[in-house]
Amino acid sequence: MPKTAAWTRKEGKDPTGGLNAKGRASAKKQGMNLKPPQPEGGPRKDSFCARMSGMPGPLKKPNGEPTRKKLALDKWKC
Repeated sequence: MPKTAAWTRKEGKDPTGGLNAKGRASAKKQGMNLKPPQPEGGPRKDSFCARMSGMPGPLKKPNGEPTRKKLALDKWKC
């Protein structure tokens, strides 16, 4: 059975939210153009925060842990 792309598995995800370099590299092989977070500010941050903040879904799992959405918002300092 072939392995799935790293960006879909735990090894391609950053524990603090988003994708790590390995995850971005595997996504690029599939034709995606992903860049690292831009927490210091700028138009990419503004756009990301506006889109992601309005997404439905909880910020915490039932066991109290933050969801991937919450981790991403924190990483981008939204």
